[in-house]
Amino acid sequence: MQSALDEVLDLLDLEAIELNLFRGRSPDQDRQRVFGGQVLAQALTAAYRTVEERLAHSFHAYFLRPGDVKVPILYEVDRIRDGGSFTTRRVVAIQHGRPIFHLSASFQAHESGYEHQAPMPDAPSPDELPTSADRREEMRKHAPPELAHWFSRESAMEEREVNSINWFKPEKQAPHQCIWFKANGKVVDDPALQQALLAYASDMSLLDAATMPHGISFLDDDMQIASLDHAMWFHRPFRADEWLLYVLDSPSASNARGLSRGSIYAQNGDLVASMAQEGLMRRRSK
Repeated sequence: MQSALDEVLDLLDLEAIELNLFRGRSPDQDRQRVFGGQVLAQALTAAYRTVEERLAHSFHAYFLRPGDVKVPILYEVDRIRDGGSFTTRRVVAIQHGRPIFHLSASFQAHESGYEHQAPMPDAPSPDELPTSADRREEMRKHAPPELAHWFSRESAMEEREVNSINWFKPEKQAPHQCIWFKANGKVVDDPALQQALLAYASDMSLLDAATMPHGISFLDDDMQIASLDHAMWFHRPFRADEWLLYVLDSPSASNARGLSRGSIYAQNGDLVASMAQEGLMRRRSK
């Protein structure tokens, strides 16, 4: 499984083509558009290339246009502020001469201070749950022939769902989900890279929580489901190649948009990150 992770790590190795300008690529897959987590991770990496000795504590991003998997993505970094404790960067992702995405990130020098956190909810350990391979095999049984190959591919992330959902035949249920996940292989001890991988993984399941009360799926031909924005806060140190619990919920859906929230815990109970995302949830007109 290390090969799938290596491919993602290779995507994060951006090419510097000019001061504050970097080039990224997409994997050779038959996707209709670039995966949002990839753009999040690459944009955060581009911002990090212009920052020294500070770690990101938050970013806020908007998806503006679908990304084209066939052409490179240019990431232009604006060095907005370098303060005594905080650094701010703005990143614009560009394809075909137009912005497809922008991100504002804030970085901070380490400081000690007051601490509190919400407790980690009870959940089965990852060893008690079906593996990603088991889950893909089960989904492949329900998939139409033209989609079956998607569930035969290796994944950069090992995911183990507490409550499995059949996305080919979804049922209405409460908008709550817990998923254990980690990188499928070892990752170097680089906090910037660990954060980029967490940003990549955070987009994989977040919007699903908003679809659960309605019995709809991103696999439905008549549904248009897409990320509109993504916000993320990093609270405490973590490793993306060790088990993390992703706790998801959706407090609201209205006006063809759904809002999802996520909290990520380390196995020792530390709350390491929080995120929120609003997404388009629209039934296509006949």
